[in-house]
Amino acid sequence: MAVLVVNAGSSSVKVAVFAEGPAPVFSAMASEIGGASALRTPGGTRALPLPDHGAAVAALLAAAGAAGFGLSSFTVAAHRVVHGGAGLTAPCRVTPAVEAEIEAAVPLAPLHNPANLTAIRALQTLAPRLPQFASFDTAFHATNPEVAVRYAVPDSVAGLGIRRYGFHGISFTALVRKVQENAAGKLPARLLALHLGNGCSLCAIRDGRSAATTMGYSPLEGLTMGTRTGGIDGNAVLRLADLHGTEGAARILNRESGLLGLGGTSDMRALRAAGTPEARFAIDHFCYWAVRHAGSMIAAMGGLDAIAFTGGIGENDAGVRAAILEGLAFAGAAFDPAANADGRSCLHKTGSPVAIWIVPAEEERQIALDAQTVIKAEADQ
Repeated sequence: MAVLVVNAGSSSVKVAVFAEGPAPVFSAMASEIGGASALRTPGGTRALPLPDHGAAVAALLAAAGAAGFGLSSFTVAAHRVVHGGAGLTAPCRVTPAVEAEIEAAVPLAPLHNPANLTAIRALQTLAPRLPQFASFDTAFHATNPEVAVRYAVPDSVAGLGIRRYGFHGISFTALVRKVQENAAGKLPARLLALHLGNGCSLCAIRDGRSAATTMGYSPLEGLTMGTRTGGIDGNAVLRLADLHGTEGAARILNRESGLLGLGGTSDMRALRAAGTPEARFAIDHFCYWAVRHAGSMIAAMGGLDAIAFTGGIGENDAGVRAAILEGLAFAGAAFDPAANADGRSCLHKTGSPVAIWIVPAEEERQIALDAQTVIKAEADQ
């Protein structure tokens, strides 16, 4: 079964082709769509006018075809969809009804769901007989209890869909699968998962299911991130809106804050290289709030048995991992500094009551596996 995975972001589209093994046999990316756009393939990167996501999908499919993976070679296409709303809580086949629900969630993810829909519709036009499936970043957190997802607002406000949804669910689903493999099939009962990258969130995973997460109504809430504030008082947001208008406030909070606002760049590697007081403070701020929110996640699941790091920073920055793990020593996390410095998959000391792992992100593979699981379930009915 050849699966075409499409991951459409607000200004980029990635594709990956999966066949028999765990690694993609082809991958490519279109970036800066609508601006200084470029196409990155195994053959290199070249500037290419890509005015919209439809053009980007067409260019990526052409590149795949040139590499020997034409549309006729795909059995299914599988998409990452950022927001499934309250109704789409598991991977599924894309039907007109599902497409309508994705569209209904556009106000909840105005930068991402339209791009996801454009990719789905572009494939419908180019390959109308190709079955399409969707995995939702919000779906993993559908198991959170109502007390965790409800804001303390009147029913009239909650009825607008204003609640905590949580994100990075596809990453966390893959992480659970990989941790189970690392633990010889026995999943730790209380697992703290840290997805640390340009976007960051933590998840309290109890018996393989999300019990709480740090992101909320949008991906803005929670930890200090690359360009997002993380948690901020609502009245501070209103003050910014008074001064800069809603669009200006949204720009500041989502695109000009976080590591960028504190240290001058959103790139953790650049902050470390800079070595300025501002850069050091930005890193300290990032780690402090990761530890502080981790305490909340540990409380939500009643203790801690294991920790897993994923995402670009989580997988690659030993200093960030060390600072967070030192902050979690109170919860029983005892890590091996040498293993951490080397970036080994297993970081805990012998005898540590808390297991600690680095888990490489496998979102695209998880999306492919989700589609295959849905197909098998349909066949078994």
